[in-house]
Amino acid sequence: MLRWLLRRRIAAFGRAFDYDVTYMQEMLDTDPEAARRFGRLIGLSRYRRGIPAAPWHAAHIRAALHEDCGPCVQLSVTMAERRGVPAAVLRAAFTGDLAAMPPDVALACRFADAILRRDQETDALRAQVLAQWGRRGLLSLSLTTLAARTFPALKFALGHAHSCSRVVVGGAPVARLRHAA
Repeated sequence: MLRWLLRRRIAAFGRAFDYDVTYMQEMLDTDPEAARRFGRLIGLSRYRRGIPAAPWHAAHIRAALHEDCGPCVQLSVTMAERRGVPAAVLRAAFTGDLAAMPPDVALACRFADAILRRDQETDALRAQVLAQWGRRGLLSLSLTTLAARTFPALKFALGHAHSCSRVVVGGAPVARLRHAA
């Protein structure tokens, strides 16, 4: 019964976001307990408290870019679009164009990129994040950066990350200017 319900939820997610969920279905077929536990990570990846949607989603996109060349990044962009994040902000996050971002979005992207590089700048940016959004905002950015990397890494580990694809923002393909971290 649980497997049937999980299979339906996975398939509905795939349809809703035009996203290939084969790796999730295979995980469910291999070990339902692993799929159930993976579901907890999905819940964790949605944690957003104390920070507006635009900077949170922008950081998520930067982290997904660090690990992926298309499908997971597109999923991140699509989710952000559906939550009302302006296309211009998403394009800037995708391309790494800090000058085109509002200051709060640029801070979130710089923080995510610094985390991904394990850069010494992280400490100074963490202080700015704390001043801007407090401890919950810091936790939100940290968790989204971690979680956004996990999905493409798992797909790659399971053998489902073979093709790159163009990312579409606001209905138009966007060229990536530089690597995320």
